[in-house]
Amino acid sequence: MTIRASKLWLGYGVAMAWFYLLLWPLLGIKPEGLQFAGSFAVWLKVAVAAAILVALYQLKQGGLFRFLEAPSRAVGEAVSAAAGRVPRWLSLSLLLACAIAFPFFTERYAHDVAISVLVYIMLGLGLNIVVGLAGLLDLGYIAFFGVGAYTYALLSVHFELSFWLCLPISACFSAIAGCIIGYPTLRMRGDYLAIVTLGFGEIVRIVINNWMSLTNGPNGVLGIKSPGAYWFKDGSFEHIWLNHLEQLYFVILALAVFTILAVYRINYSRIGRAFEAVREDQTAAELMGVNTFRLKLLAYALGAVFGGLAGSFFAARMKFVSPESFTFIESAMVLAMVVLGGMGSIPGVILGSLALIALPEVFRGFEMYRMFVFGGVMAVMMIFRPRGLWPAKRMGARSEEKD
Repeated sequence: MTIRASKLWLGYGVAMAWFYLLLWPLLGIKPEGLQFAGSFAVWLKVAVAAAILVALYQLKQGGLFRFLEAPSRAVGEAVSAAAGRVPRWLSLSLLLACAIAFPFFTERYAHDVAISVLVYIMLGLGLNIVVGLAGLLDLGYIAFFGVGAYTYALLSVHFELSFWLCLPISACFSAIAGCIIGYPTLRMRGDYLAIVTLGFGEIVRIVINNWMSLTNGPNGVLGIKSPGAYWFKDGSFEHIWLNHLEQLYFVILALAVFTILAVYRINYSRIGRAFEAVREDQTAAELMGVNTFRLKLLAYALGAVFGGLAGSFFAARMKFVSPESFTFIESAMVLAMVVLGGMGSIPGVILGSLALIALPEVFRGFEMYRMFVFGGVMAVMMIFRPRGLWPAKRMGARSEEKD
């Protein structure tokens, strides 16, 4: 017991020393010189809070809080039983009603954040097909987002096509791009697959950046039209442009709901089962008659479709697209949402999107070190919940992890 305690406090000391080495350059290096008081004050608060947590953990391991375990377990089981008696359709209907009523009780800033969250939910669910279901590590997924955005941008500016007409066209072009990018990678696994998909994602961004005659290069495409709709007024139908954030919120909400339903149907279909077979053990799936080549290609295409739909809305909302919006950091962000929420889990991806997009806005009051706090919270979360916030029920190890 004494050895465990000494190791625990030794780890605490090392962690706090490392934390100060990271914190001091952020708060102590200023134009007027080097300062230590501000960074030490912040470090001291964190160190005291961490020491209290370590002490409580040590007391828990010693059995001091054992008398609370039985009542807390009983309360948890009662809550779980009560939640299990609520029909799923009722809980989902209430959740959808809250989402529909959200813009009527919030301000413009909240609408902007909610739109960004819904866009990333679509991207996360699309990548979840590739990474979570099929077990293919894709680091260039944002390329499909860019293909969808530029498809609608060019069709809107040069041919003045409607947003709703361009949605399926963008999805088709993104699926074709998914097949083109996915085809050379189908014989690869693990790290090699990650490197190749990263390379193809960068190729798409560089092509967009250098094809001046088509994409206008780094200058981007300007003058993209917003989605339109017909409104019944004064006895006739009148066409209006959906320019306000409240109106755009309902457009992306409809697209996100469609994505959730589509991914759910894919997950519990024969194709979804085949994806999982490839993820769990590709060799065994081939021996059972699963055409792994076609299924991997289909996974890339289906994932790219939802990325293209999200890209079309992104272009319509911003009215401007440029290559800077489709960098590798965006692919890493979407992949982090999938891993943090739980690979293969639809609710997990939604929670991961909320955590990575909405929480930094909640922590905005922390000013310059809010992202530092946020990153630390995410790291601790992955240490204590490595399978994600809401792990999938049907989830094993990917085949390349076994290799």
